[in-house]
Amino acid sequence: MSADSQSPAPRFSPSHANRQFWDSDARDYHAAHEEYLSSFYWCPEMLHEEQAQLLGDVSTSTVLELGCGSAPCTAWLQGRARFATGFDISRGMLTHAPGGLPLVQADVLALPYSNDSFDVVFSAFGALPFIANIDQALAEVHRVLKPGGRFVFSTNHPMRWIFPDDPANLTAELPYFDRAYIESDAEGNLTYAEFHRTVGDWLRALQTRGGFLIEDILEPVWPEDLDLTWGQWSRERGEIFPGTIIFVCVRQ
Repeated sequence: MSADSQSPAPRFSPSHANRQFWDSDARDYHAAHEEYLSSFYWCPEMLHEEQAQLLGDVSTSTVLELGCGSAPCTAWLQGRARFATGFDISRGMLTHAPGGLPLVQADVLALPYSNDSFDVVFSAFGALPFIANIDQALAEVHRVLKPGGRFVFSTNHPMRWIFPDDPANLTAELPYFDRAYIESDAEGNLTYAEFHRTVGDWLRALQTRGGFLIEDILEPVWPEDLDLTWGQWSRERGEIFPGTIIFVCVRQ
């Protein structure tokens, strides 16, 4: 790195990098995943909240969605929950949301909500895979969730990390114990960051340090009638190993 004081220091913040990435990718992302983004699906296996009921009865609950993107889940909850809102770090993603939803632009590492504000906090592949400091993110979730409140989130299944980002590749090629994938530009500025947690990492982050009790862990099976390929998710892979893990937790 150059010591030239005239040159700006490289930006290595994952939040900054991923905000820029999702702002630029929002249009292509929505064009490629129109069916998945049409309602409250937990994962590319197309598990719908109406069937799964992972949030429970939210008719009297205040609900927050982490990393809502264009907020199809928050939109589905309108009229079903007493109050449902969401946030995302990307302004570009939020511009694709339906009008009239109570959404804000924010970072999960510094949530703009008061303590004990929500009965339920959830995320469908939002925010958490892109956070280096998972303890800080979970501390913020714990802070805004009421005691005894429900925290449910879906993310990449830990074993999926060992397979390349190719829906037809069934060969394990990448180390399970690597914890991050990053991309940088020619100046060394971070342009994309994604983080991996093993099963043990999640257990310790949630239950040992985070103050959550894990009530259930789901690994959705690939549906017999689903032929949709979604990024690295496909029938070819999904019939052999899980692509998604869902944690159902309660704030202690």
